[in-house]
Amino acid sequence: MTLDGTNTYVLATAAGNVVVDPGPLLDKHLESVAALGDVAVVLLTHGHLDHAESSGRFHEITGAPTLASDPALCIDGDPLVDGLVVGVPGLEITVLHTPGHTSDSVCFAVTDGTDRAVLTGDTILGRGTTVVAHPDGALGEYLDSLRRLRALGGMLVLPGHGPLRPDVSVAAADYLTHREERLAQVKAALAAGATTPAEVVEIVYADVDRALWPAAESSVRAQLDYLSRLPR
Repeated sequence: MTLDGTNTYVLATAAGNVVVDPGPLLDKHLESVAALGDVAVVLLTHGHLDHAESSGRFHEITGAPTLASDPALCIDGDPLVDGLVVGVPGLEITVLHTPGHTSDSVCFAVTDGTDRAVLTGDTILGRGTTVVAHPDGALGEYLDSLRRLRALGGMLVLPGHGPLRPDVSVAAADYLTHREERLAQVKAALAAGATTPAEVVEIVYADVDRALWPAAESSVRAQLDYLSRLPR
């Protein structure tokens, strides 16, 4: 589910490092990240444990404030809101509210004035596709978030899992195409007689490792909810 594990990003600034997604509770990892230098702020893309479980422990180690969209995840700071620019010397970090994978998912558009990148958490992965974590996640919102990322232009993608991608517009467009194809497959499965999310998974995800079927069922539930809301 996490591909090669969770990617923790460390962005160096004159005022200290910006750490994005310290990850699961692994003290050796946290100590390695803290050893890279003083931490100015910790940013979370969303609250899933593989990204945020260690945030309290990392705060104990570094004393740095933790900022997230979900107020419950914030430590010594206010919640992140769409369009907010996180003030750190030498970097401009703009918060993009990109719900869909989860309701609290955000991405971070980063520039040093020359280079640009976007940290996408689980909204766009380094390879493969992500789960819409129904019922907290919603497919309609996820599609809107992908369209927003597609409009950013050719920015480097720094994903929450997997390798970097060179162009967020291309990645988002590919994800949108994949979602359209999956919706068509779900509709076909329903037409063929599937009546439950599990039955849809058996048809649509027949070529996917069964270990991933529970996650696939979460996405199918999101797809069925999305289809149920379309005008008839």
